[in-house]
Amino acid sequence: MATLDATEHREHLSSLASQLPAVPRQDMYGFLDSAHKLAQQLPYEISDALDAFNRVGNEDGYLLLRGLPVEADDELPPTPTSTPAPVERGRLCMEAFLAIIGRRLGLHTGYAELRSGTVFHDVYPSPGAHHLSSETSETLLEFHTEMAYHTLQPNYVMLACSRADHERRAQTLVGSIRKAVRLLDEETIDRLHDNRQPCEVDVAFRGGVEDPGAIAQVKPLYGPKDDPLLGYDRELLKPVEGPDTEAVAKLSQALDDVTEGIFLTPGDVLIIDNFRTTHARTPFSPRWDGRDRWLHRVYIRTNSYGQLPTGGERAGDVITFTPRR
Repeated sequence: MATLDATEHREHLSSLASQLPAVPRQDMYGFLDSAHKLAQQLPYEISDALDAFNRVGNEDGYLLLRGLPVEADDELPPTPTSTPAPVERGRLCMEAFLAIIGRRLGLHTGYAELRSGTVFHDVYPSPGAHHLSSETSETLLEFHTEMAYHTLQPNYVMLACSRADHERRAQTLVGSIRKAVRLLDEETIDRLHDNRQPCEVDVAFRGGVEDPGAIAQVKPLYGPKDDPLLGYDRELLKPVEGPDTEAVAKLSQALDDVTEGIFLTPGDVLIIDNFRTTHARTPFSPRWDGRDRWLHRVYIRTNSYGQLPTGGERAGDVITFTPRR
């Protein structure tokens, strides 16, 4: 089950959210510690779905919770135009649920080079945004596994919607490797599995260098061969010319062939399995009227796939960039 309707639990969920500190960014550790306690009080239907997804994932590569409590549009502040969010900004419903639901799954993590090392990100359209940035709007944000080039990439990308785009055009696209791998022949799988490919890194991780080149090495498929993990970025992965390029092209087509489109609406929380999927976003047209599309994003890490070193890890920690080699 990839979609879960939480409408019948709205009253209980509102009560949980109201128990969180009112100003999250004044004490992010305290905010997330409170969220961890409240995560144990989630309705069984929701907690069981989260636990199962955390344990084994699913074929679709995502879990979508719909019908969560959210402010009416006229109760929300204007859609942001700058980042990071002000420390004094009060708690928003969708940030509350990213905190509570995320703590059921694992540890919220900030990345020092990204959004000033903040843990909660506003995702909104911005004029003149770089084509690799989530702040693009009128061009396709291409398929990517989030931070596939990072040694400590997040297990989950969580997106919550406070405002949809005006015309309801923007879709979040998800391609699951569990579906796509069935479309690949054995020779292609063998070529991709555990075969490191040069990979560039996103703008934020370039250390101020305009184009440092392919400074990371990413395996397009790795882990269990019969149920592989995915490392894919349509813009940044630079396979070696020849058979590797051809194999990555076949993988790319297979991911396109199994893609699902999700229209996020206010009250939705989308959890993307970042080790088994690639995701993208279709274009939309902002109006720059203070009511443009507004999502909230957090990254969650767990101890799956050897991502957490022992000791010293806490929800809200900020980590620095080390490229995969």
